[in-house]
Amino acid sequence: MPRWKSLPSELPERDRQLIVQLRRLKDHSGLGLAALAAKTGYSRSSWERYLNGKQPVPRKAVEELAKVCGTDPTKLLVLHEVAERQPPEPAAEPVTEPVTEPVAGTGAVGESESEGQGEEAGAAAVADEPSGTRTSGVPEPGVPEPGSRPSGRRVPLRYALAGALVAAAVAFAAGLLVAGGDGGGRDQTAQQVTYGPGRTYDCDHAGRKDGAAYAGHSTTVEALVGINGSGPDVVEVQCHLQRHGFDPGEIDGLYGPGVESAVQEFQKARRLVSDGIVGPDTWAELRR
Repeated sequence: MPRWKSLPSELPERDRQLIVQLRRLKDHSGLGLAALAAKTGYSRSSWERYLNGKQPVPRKAVEELAKVCGTDPTKLLVLHEVAERQPPEPAAEPVTEPVTEPVAGTGAVGESESEGQGEEAGAAAVADEPSGTRTSGVPEPGVPEPGSRPSGRRVPLRYALAGALVAAAVAFAAGLLVAGGDGGGRDQTAQQVTYGPGRTYDCDHAGRKDGAAYAGHSTTVEALVGINGSGPDVVEVQCHLQRHGFDPGEIDGLYGPGVESAVQEFQKARRLVSDGIVGPDTWAELRR
């Protein structure tokens, strides 16, 4: 299978994560670009542009690729949602000239009345000015003297909410793709277990259901599990690698380089794409 071209260096990380997952799904399916064009509403050249980062991937194309490859599109659509929600541009700081007040009893002003009104109207249209920023006159009680360092910068509420939403979506997508997606039937107690060095787990190699083998930690057959992941899905992977004669090291629920190497060797032996990521095709072979 030909290697993929490197994605453009200027491609945002959110788009890069989506395209990497779409490429892996296509590779697992064994379909070429021409086959995708025949099975979806998008041409071969369109798929070439989408999968090489030359053009944003439409949501409909993500759904059709998942359907053609026989997988649940939920994880991919989460990544697509994250890619679409680029962080908002910060608001430009208003630049205004100091307003000089007339000196009592002289009747003189530093700027014309019309210029002063125009600057104040422009500043009001961009952002609310805090009180106590005049450069002359008696300071208001409780307001710092002109030139003093402000205590903090106010962030508009709409930008704070947008940033929080993007961060939550990224965390949600990362949890789905690395830690195991839909949970694969694990119970509430398993979700509360903290996996770390020094802890090991037993494997139930006698467990079978509908012809598939289960080691007692996860029943998933489609969660994407990869490097730096942790949890019951990883324990399940380690148990099945051990059962098939591929040494994953300690059964500790941590997907490190040793587990990745064992997965790659297992994938090579089963004539799968040797990318070190456990997906639907690898799960099917592990549970034999």
